[in-house]
Parts: sequence; C-alpha cells; structure tokens
Amino acid sequence: MFRIKKLDIFITRQFGLLFFGTFFICQFVLMMQFLWRYVDELIGKGLSMEVMAQFFWYMGLMLVPQALPLAILLSSLITFGNLGESSELTAIKAAGISLMQSFRSLIVISILVSLASFYFQNNIGPTANLKMAQLLISMKQKSPELEIPEGRFYDGIPNCNLFVQKKDLETGKLYGIMIYRMTGSYEDQAIILADSGMLQSTAEKKHLVLSLWSGEWFENMQSSELANSASVPYRRETFIEKKIVLDYDGDFNMTDAGLFSGNAKGKSLTQISQSIDSMNHTFDSIGRNYYHQMQRSCLDIQPVSKNDSLVALKRVKSEKLNIDSVFAKLSERKKQEVVNRALNKVQSQVSELDFQSMFTSDADRTIRQHYIEAINKFTLALSCLIFFFIGAPLGAIIRKGGLGIPVIISVLVFIIFYVLDSMGYRMSRDGVWTVWFGKALAPAVLTPVAVFVTYKANNDSVVFNFDAYRNFFMRLLGLRLKRHVAGKEVIINNPDYLADKVILERITQEVTEYSKVHNLHKPANVIKVFFKYQPDHEIERIVEELESTIDDLANTRDKVILTELNKYPVVSEKAHTRPFERKWMNIVAAIILPVGIFLYLRMWMFRLRLLHDLRVIKQTNEAICHRIDHIV
Repeated sequence: MFRIKKLDIFITRQFGLLFFGTFFICQFVLMMQFLWRYVDELIGKGLSMEVMAQFFWYMGLMLVPQALPLAILLSSLITFGNLGESSELTAIKAAGISLMQSFRSLIVISILVSLASFYFQNNIGPTANLKMAQLLISMKQKSPELEIPEGRFYDGIPNCNLFVQKKDLETGKLYGIMIYRMTGSYEDQAIILADSGMLQSTAEKKHLVLSLWSGEWFENMQSSELANSASVPYRRETFIEKKIVLDYDGDFNMTDAGLFSGNAKGKSLTQISQSIDSMNHTFDSIGRNYYHQMQRSCLDIQPVSKNDSLVALKRVKSEKLNIDSVFAKLSERKKQEVVNRALNKVQSQVSELDFQSMFTSDADRTIRQHYIEAINKFTLALSCLIFFFIGAPLGAIIRKGGLGIPVIISVLVFIIFYVLDSMGYRMSRDGVWTVWFGKALAPAVLTPVAVFVTYKANNDSVVFNFDAYRNFFMRLLGLRLKRHVAGKEVIINNPDYLADKVILERITQEVTEYSKVHNLHKPANVIKVFFKYQPDHEIERIVEELESTIDDLANTRDKVILTELNKYPVVSEKAHTRPFERKWMNIVAAIILPVGIFLYLRMWMFRLRLLHDLRVIKQTNEAICHRIDHIV
C-alpha cells in the first residue's frame, strides 16, 4: 500500500518550488522566442493595450504544453543534483531507500502533469490556438500608424509612396514632399511635388486628408486609343493649395473566426476525428468525380449515365481497329489536323490533371495535419514523463545543483527533442514519412535514453565519470600522461640501491635483446598480427619489474635519482602486439578492411613508440646505475 512518508513530502517540496520557478522561466523564454517571430509585423500598428493583453494571454496559453516538459526536466535535474551535492542522496541510500523509491512521489506528480497537459491541449489549447491565429491575422491586416520618417520613402499608406525631407513635430507640418501614387497601371500613376503639407486622419479613421501647398502634379492620362503605343499623354498641374483624400483604415477589426475552421490546431480530439471523417468523405467524392470526368474526356464521348463510359470503353476494345492503318489512309492535311487536335487535347488534359493534383495534394496535406495534431496531444503529454526519467537520474548521477550544469544539460536534451520533433513534423506534413513515424520519432529516441540513465543511476554507475572517458580516448589515440615522482618528506624504508642496480642492469640487457629480436623499427607481419598471433608478454613482465624498482627508488633523498626517475616513460604494454585480446575480434577487424588498416597503422605507431621508450629506459638505467655507484 502506498503511504506518504516524510521523505516524499521533503522531495516533493523541493521539486515543487523549483518546478513553479522553472515553469515560468521556460514560459517566458518560449514567449519571447515566439514574439520575435512576429515583432516586425506588430511594431508600429498602434494596437491598444486590450489587444496586446489578449495577444500575450493567448500566446501564454498556447505555449503551456511546450513549457511543461522542459520545466519538469530542469526542476527534476536540479532537485536531485542538489540532493547529491549536499550528500543527502547518499544518506537516503545509506538508510536503505533505493533511488526508485525516492522517485515515487515525483513519478506520481509527473503522471498528473502529463494528464493535465493532455487535458489542456484537448480542451483549452484549441481555443487559445484559434484565438491566437485570429489575432495574428487581424494584427497583420491592420493599417500601420502614421509615423512618417524623414529622408526616406514611407509605404505605410496603401497605393502610395511618400517622401518627406523634413517635418515639424510641434505643428505637424511636412516639408519637401514627394508623392508617388500607384492607383493603377503605368498609364495611371502620378507624381506630386509640394513645398509643404499636412496629413490628418478623418474622425471615423477610414480616410486620410492630405493638404498640400505650393506644388505641382504630374499624371499620365489613360487613353484607349494609345493603349498599345509607347507614347502616353500626361497632364501637368501647378497648384497653390490642394487636398487629396486617401483610403486608410486605422481601426482594429477582428478577422472572422470562420476562416480558421480548417485549422487542426484549433480542434479537440473529437472535432479532429469528425473533421477527418468529413474530409475523407468529401475528398473521396471529389476524387471519384475527377476520375469519371477524366474517363469521359479520354474517350471523347458524352455519356448519359455513369456506366456509359465503361460501355464505350468495352466497345472500343471489342472492335479490332488498327489505328496506324486508319491514320495512314488520311491525307497530309487531315493527318496534320489530327495530330494538332490530339496534341491540344493532351496538353489540355495534362493542365487539368495538374490543377486537380494541386487540389488533391492540398486535401491530403490537410488530413495529415489533422492526424499530426491528434498524435501531438499524446506525444507532448508523454514527453513530460520521459523528461522526468531523464532529468532526475541525471541529477542523481552528476550530483551538481544550481543553474550551471543542469541548465546546459536541459538545453541540450530539449534541443535534441525539438530537432527530432520538428523534423518528424515536417516530414509527416509533406508526406515523406507516415504520420505515426514522424511524430513518434522524438519519443522513440529519448525513451531508450531515459531507460538507460535511470538504470545507470539506480545501479550507482559512473556513466558520467569524465576521467574514465578521458583515459579511454587517450589510450585510443595513443596519448599518455607524463610521469611525476616527487621527493617524500617522510621515508620509512630506504631503497636497496645495490639490488635495484642489479635489476636495472638486467632490464637494460632484456630491452636491448627485445629490440633486436622483434625488429620494432619495421612493420609487423600482417598474418601473424591478425590470424596467427603468438602470445608475447615479455614487455608486460619487464614493465612490471621496472615499476616495482621505480617505486623502491622513489624513497630516495637523492635529487639526481629523482630527476632521472621522472624521465622514465609510461609504457603501453600490449598495444604493439595486436589490436585485441580475442583472436576472433582480430580476424573480424582484418576482414573489415578500413578498420583493419587503421588498427594496423595504429599498432605500427605503438611499435615505433615502444622502440623509442626502450632506448629512453636503457639510457635512464645507465644514468641511475652510475649515480648509485657514486652514492654507494
């Protein structure tokens, strides 16, 4: 039976505070990202505070389902990162409570958040999306405010380009005015020049009154007789004062919501299902109609019933007509007429098919978008649970709280999710992938990641031990650390110099003999390396004996010996003999040619490096033996 314990309350309290904070942060970031997409179309429209408040309200509601998964990921990662950093997670495990038991309260919360996200998308989200789309179209269609700049053309007034050299902000007068009116075609355009003027809006904000003083009007005159002529008459008018009325709608008019009836994002699951059934029935009927029309057109008959086309087709097939022989009996003029008529008919049919294919493609795209939105309601809700099983185990593994590493990891995970989801959406929308595959791509990739990190965290794995990864890549690339032997302040046992000298002299003889026998300066035999490998543990034995001697000599107080000890290289014991320990792995590597070539060249590099290391060992041994003779 599930019982609420103090630990559950403690972890829930820690998570809850972070969840609400990160949710509003994620919501703010997503809203700013959404706002920047439309900022150029909204600035300078003179929108009222009421309209802007509706815009931000519906935008916030629309982005809630996207902010919830990211908030859960970040808050769960920080929560368990803080517990691990303060050693509270260690204390929990020491008390016999497993990591999954500490997760249980947050698992329940994540499930509730997932259900709330689904409910929100199915009931509140469609209305918010519909209202948001309606507001955006209405904002785009609103005429801009008259903020006419100085020194450049302003095209905010319909069918008019206005240039003002200077304007007086106190009186509202404009100076050095040049106007290009483009009310029609080239034959109907006009150029107006004026020394000064003033622009005012009418009371109903439907028109603008432009008062001009001391100017000239140049206008092309329309003439039907000269429509095809290069010379177009014009008139020129000089005026002292003139008023021009321009069309300008300065009010904010809400677009009819009926225009968005086909928007899949503005529908619940029930409405989407009904819309898909209705569209399938309608588009199937239209497709059948297109088919019958094309069938009748290809047969070049006018059937009186829907079965006449099939009857005519059977009649043509039953009659054994040789088209080539009939065509050959025609005169040259008739042949040309028949070919031209057939060509015109084929071109007409191709154009008709292209037009019909555009309609059917749009219909298929609309149906796919409805399926995408239906599946998206489930995948976004499921992502809340997936992100929890990524964030909480990662926090337990990394054991770093705060807003540093958790934010970086959260952003990387969310970017991966966003890229996969966006790619799947576009591919599904365009019909390249099936809808279920495109929308399931992101959850299918992240679910194994969540299972993997949860398993590793529950087993106290060091999957994020960067030192282990560093050592692995250093071994892979042939890199190594430099030896560092420092003098000891307290020495318990002094080194046995004479015994160490004997061992070093013997090692010198052994490395000299090994270098000669194995010809390390030459590449190894390919067959012996990959297929007929003979065990070679001589270097392992020599290195083990050398390291033991170095450890003993490290107890010395002689600075010369300590300096010489640091000259010993860190020797790779096996890399020069074969790529892998197991014989079958070496055979597979040889068969896969690019891999085998890389491993063979890598092994040759280690042979050359071993040859250099053995020479350094020989020289260092001689120097230390000489120093021991001087000391003893």
